[in-house]
Amino acid sequence: MDQIATVPFHLHRLEPTLMNRTARAFADRMAARRSVRHFSDEPVPLEVVEEAVRAAATAPSGANLQPWRFVVVTDADRRRRLREAAEAEEIEFYTRRASQEWLDAVAPMGTDWQKPFLETAPVVIVVFEVHQGPQTPKPYYVKESVGIAVGVLITALHLSGLATLTHTPSPMRFLNEICDRPAEERACLVMPVGYPAEGVTVPELTRKSLSEVMVLR
Repeated sequence: MDQIATVPFHLHRLEPTLMNRTARAFADRMAARRSVRHFSDEPVPLEVVEEAVRAAATAPSGANLQPWRFVVVTDADRRRRLREAAEAEEIEFYTRRASQEWLDAVAPMGTDWQKPFLETAPVVIVVFEVHQGPQTPKPYYVKESVGIAVGVLITALHLSGLATLTHTPSPMRFLNEICDRPAEERACLVMPVGYPAEGVTVPELTRKSLSEVMVLR
């Protein structure tokens, strides 16, 4: 097999002081990011969401197969159906399938089976992993690739002034029907996007220090 063609790469280098200032400013902006469970129904600029998805689609992927699909749901009826189906699965999960250990772990966060944000947020992005199908090749490192893309998506939306939440109903098979996606696409998460509701609060969390998460050798 012929090797793929190459093109020159030019990295925009910064002088060390500006490099450090840029890295610190970015870290500070991201430190202010929080997951939001109560959204305003105020419309958001769809162009901003599109640009955030465009950024996410630049993520690295195994063999450059880009095994992701971002379904941007804005239709109110489709969001209502999504919420109803998700809550049906969540009731089953919280009352029957979840272990007590898991329930104890999330109890301080105040989460339960009710997911109004899936209907209230003006945009819901359903992220699918694209697996092998009639028109799609066998991908490699799918979860790793999609996970990186989702991280870029969250970052792009936050820096654009929008709030997000990563929601993972279990199981997620109902999302293929609601989003009109083929069987080879498998939903991995649902992300409401919008402005926080007025007066919204979030849990007071303490993140691990740099010394706890970084090891220098």
